[in-house]
Amino acid sequence: MSYLENIRTFVRVYELGSMSAAGRDMRISPAVTSSRISQLEEHLSVRLFQRTTRSLTPTEQGRAFYGGACAVLEALDEAEGQVVDITENPKGALFVAAPLGVGRRLIAPHVPAFHAEYPQVSVRLRLTDRHVDLTSEGIDLSFFLGQPEDSTLRIRAIADCPRVLCAAPEYVARRGTPEDGAALVRDRHECLNLRFPGAKEFRWRLQTPAGPERFSVSGHFECDDGDVLTDWALAGHGIALKPVFEVMEHLRTGRLVPVATQTPPVPIQMACLYTHRRRQDPKSRLFMEFMVERLSETLRAAKWP
Repeated sequence: MSYLENIRTFVRVYELGSMSAAGRDMRISPAVTSSRISQLEEHLSVRLFQRTTRSLTPTEQGRAFYGGACAVLEALDEAEGQVVDITENPKGALFVAAPLGVGRRLIAPHVPAFHAEYPQVSVRLRLTDRHVDLTSEGIDLSFFLGQPEDSTLRIRAIADCPRVLCAAPEYVARRGTPEDGAALVRDRHECLNLRFPGAKEFRWRLQTPAGPERFSVSGHFECDDGDVLTDWALAGHGIALKPVFEVMEHLRTGRLVPVATQTPPVPIQMACLYTHRRRQDPKSRLFMEFMVERLSETLRAAKWP
């Protein structure tokens, strides 16, 4: 069993590029992480990594061993999954990624209920609005809004997520209420953009009488955290394009009001991404079905007005 743990540790060090990062991910100390790699190197009689004070680089032998190590772990996971399917007693760590807003409001509240039903499954939730690489980051399932870039991944559609353009009454009183997307551009309204390093020019996709159209909006505020955009909108700094479920309470209380209602945003797809192998894992399948049922109900109810 210790040899398998050494292999698992090697794979995480290889994927994360750091002994300390792998240790944190596996919840073991840096000393244990280093010891496991050393034991594995001694067993194989090769050096798997070139180490310096600032970097950790796989050797040629390390790169060759990584492919085989992954195949061994995948085969073991599949074999264990078949047994778990029979015993209906899933166990182990499940790595789940989600955007910040989706994770905080829709996924995280249901995790304790899932754990209560399947107490031997540990859910490790990673929340980020950036793009997540399932393979290199060891993610089992990734919930997302929009269209995935990687066509090799499997997709489980959940629901179309309605969105709204909204601003604080303070902003509307100061700048006026834009009626449509053309007014957003023409009057140079402050549009709060969700943008990441290297992102292309930002355009909002709105529904017009002629069909969906993209509008090149502008503004002085942008961030890679959607909740920051909501805070800016609440403070009267501009107009945000938000999933309705994220701002429903603010709309109900009047802290935010819809704008450009003649050209509402096109709904965005919410779905779950997984690799073919991950879908075979019973705990992944159970968690996906558990969340899909609850998210579908929530999104069906999140409509405005």
